[in-house]
Amino acid sequence: MSIKQTPWLRAKKRLKWVLNKDITEGIFLLLGVIVALIWANSPGHESYHHLWEQKLSIRFGSFQFEQNFHHLINDGLMAIFFFLVGLEIKREVMVGELSTFRKALFPIICAAGGMLFPALIYFAFNPSGDAADGWGVPVATDIAFALVLVSVLGKRVPVALKVFLAALAIADDLGAVMVIAIFYTDEIVINSLLIAFSVFGFLIVANRFGIRNPWFYGLVGMFGIWLAFLQSGVHATIAGVIIAMAIPTDVLIRGDKYAYKLKQLGRKFKRTDGHDHQMATDDQLEIVGNVKKVTKAVMPPLQKIEHAISPFVSYLILPLFALANAGVRLETSFWEAIQSPVSLGIIFGLVFGKTIGIMGFARLSTWLGITQIPAAISWRQLLGAASFAGIGFTMSLFIAELAFNNEALLVNAKFGILLASVVAASIGLIIFLGFRPKEIEVTLPSEKE
Repeated sequence: MSIKQTPWLRAKKRLKWVLNKDITEGIFLLLGVIVALIWANSPGHESYHHLWEQKLSIRFGSFQFEQNFHHLINDGLMAIFFFLVGLEIKREVMVGELSTFRKALFPIICAAGGMLFPALIYFAFNPSGDAADGWGVPVATDIAFALVLVSVLGKRVPVALKVFLAALAIADDLGAVMVIAIFYTDEIVINSLLIAFSVFGFLIVANRFGIRNPWFYGLVGMFGIWLAFLQSGVHATIAGVIIAMAIPTDVLIRGDKYAYKLKQLGRKFKRTDGHDHQMATDDQLEIVGNVKKVTKAVMPPLQKIEHAISPFVSYLILPLFALANAGVRLETSFWEAIQSPVSLGIIFGLVFGKTIGIMGFARLSTWLGITQIPAAISWRQLLGAASFAGIGFTMSLFIAELAFNNEALLVNAKFGILLASVVAASIGLIIFLGFRPKEIEVTLPSEKE
């Protein structure tokens, strides 16, 4: 029995195919940057800044919530981005590349080097004053752009290297979250934090008692944890990672049992399919309902939520963040701006610090016998991945907004981030495009393996 393909279904299928492509995520993010730069330097540049200063106010009796659009994006929508990061971290720790000590050690050590050296290089350019607060800007990697470039390169990049880069970025994100929570918090309101962690404890208990509804965790997490963090002095986006840690990862039915039940339901459906009718029978509708139930039971809530919000983050939140934060007005000379100590610290930190830190710690840890580079990855390929890790962009812009209250320093930081990300991406592409096909084939594991 074939499914009739209406024009609407065909269009929907093609749109879904396009939006599932990794490169499309990068295009949306890049469009946000380009529009922001053009808008901020157009005759209507005042409307760009005016838009983000508009305020949204919500009142419930004595409770009042008021934030401008810029803070709503950076403190609110970006909390959803960090929630997704938290889900990815938890998934990798549970069953992924960070699930065992041996698996996690190599990318974690590389990530540590990739955070330490950029910070040291930045301090060399900015040892004191307000500018020194920006040391956290070059320590972060933009996983979205890095993985998009890896996807564009196709077979030139082995699967093992993509997995390594993803694990490296997850470890890097976890480090960036800790940096934000510890070093970019001015004043802590203990009572608010106590409320936040009490609600977190409640969610953990709900997890243990088998509550699996995503809306329950989302609503309780937002009103209990996110609002409390907003009042605590610790940046509200950290609430997203905290909430993610409470999301259930267990399944109600195992994979083998799921396959068996599907086979049974399939046979039952076939027995009821004795007539060529347009409409399904009551028995068939009941079987379809049972298929939905067992399919729902085989997927852990964590992965359901991750798959549901990932397109929302990729195609709305991150481009909107770029649109609201990348609008640098070129009132001063570009060359003058990038020659400032802040810009130079970020450029050298991201472009050279990331590469030196990742490669240096990788070489040292393998030389000492602590870790071992994956067999399917060559050192030259690791160098290309280390260069891609120098694309700071989203996370670097986010930390820059937290680090600098001085508008001039923030503008210089944004210049440095944009230029460094372009240079790091270009170097990585040059390294990978220099590979010969045979070089890649040798590094791929055999089918038997």
